[in-house]
Amino acid sequence: MGVAVSTPALGKAGFTADKYLQGEKLTTEKHEFVNGSIYAMGGASDKHGLIAGNLFASIHARLPDVCEVFISDMKLHTSKVGDECFYYPDILVTCDATDNDPYFREKPVLIIEVLSSSTERIDRTEKRERYQAIFELQEYVLVAQDTPRVEVYRRNQAWQGEEFSIEQSFSLASVDMEFKVQDVYRRIAFA
Repeated sequence: MGVAVSTPALGKAGFTADKYLQGEKLTTEKHEFVNGSIYAMGGASDKHGLIAGNLFASIHARLPDVCEVFISDMKLHTSKVGDECFYYPDILVTCDATDNDPYFREKPVLIIEVLSSSTERIDRTEKRERYQAIFELQEYVLVAQDTPRVEVYRRNQAWQGEEFSIEQSFSLASVDMEFKVQDVYRRIAFA
């Protein structure tokens, strides 16, 4: 979501996860938590917002009631020994009734990130590695912002990526839906 500032926010290193969560409840700005450091999130571009909105609207309209879809404001908690993070994915879908903390989720079946020049490296490396370690996650989707391209990574295909261009469609088994790439980029003009 937005722009991740590459250095911790001033005075925001050495925090506990509990302290971070308390702070997030009191601020209007978003921050991500990575192993005790807190990173400020910047604003997103209009293209970013439109792409995420198009995906959210399509998923929300067709998602079974046993599942929930969130757009950019629900935190995702990942944790394993020595590695604890809270991120704000652009789109997060969970279908587990026990995954119900009011401020974060831990068992998504689908995560979608819209790439920007400032977030692409982290989305492709650090976040991808942490997300794919989530047992329940079935699919991780990266959507380019500046060119019509969607990449889908699937657990059942050993996380090997598939790339789709503007004239193609792609399916997501995690939500049992098919999408036209052109619909993902509705109202987006490319130079």
